[in-house]
Amino acid sequence: MELKKLKEKKENNKQGKIREFKVGDLAVYPAHGVGKIKAIESRVVNGEKHDFYILKVFEKSMVIMIPICNVESVGLRDVIREQEIPKVYEVIKKDRDSLIDSQTWNRRYREYMDKIKTGSLYDVAEVFRDLYFLKITKNLSFGERKLFDTATTLLLGELSTAKNTDEETIMSEIESLFNDPL
Repeated sequence: MELKKLKEKKENNKQGKIREFKVGDLAVYPAHGVGKIKAIESRVVNGEKHDFYILKVFEKSMVIMIPICNVESVGLRDVIREQEIPKVYEVIKKDRDSLIDSQTWNRRYREYMDKIKTGSLYDVAEVFRDLYFLKITKNLSFGERKLFDTATTLLLGELSTAKNTDEETIMSEIESLFNDPL
């Protein structure tokens, strides 16, 4: 699947479809969440002038400088559209009964971290779902608890932004998914 994503990125670059952001646009930075483009600045780095997006991440009040030429490689993207939310909810609902815990916690941790780093909300939803069900059956390791918290924060932050509602409402909707029979 990663190979497919890389091919899509290369194809988009060939067609000149690199996403350009403007000041005030909302964007998602992988593993950090939703933020707002506060400025576009030029800086000289190693004697060369480069343009940067200045992104202020809401959740952590963090400011990130992203070279405009690296937008695709770092995975900066638009917030999902509200119409895509049901697809994310489907990811959370599916495969509940097929979650088999046959891996060690550190292998799971690496796989989940890789998924979070992709920046895909669908991958984050998978991590959230898997760890949610895992914590029902056993205690999560410290690292898994931190990953679960990260996935929850990323998921709630983007879904609430996309739906223009508060995180508590989104969490109630997600919890209702777990209570629904398949």
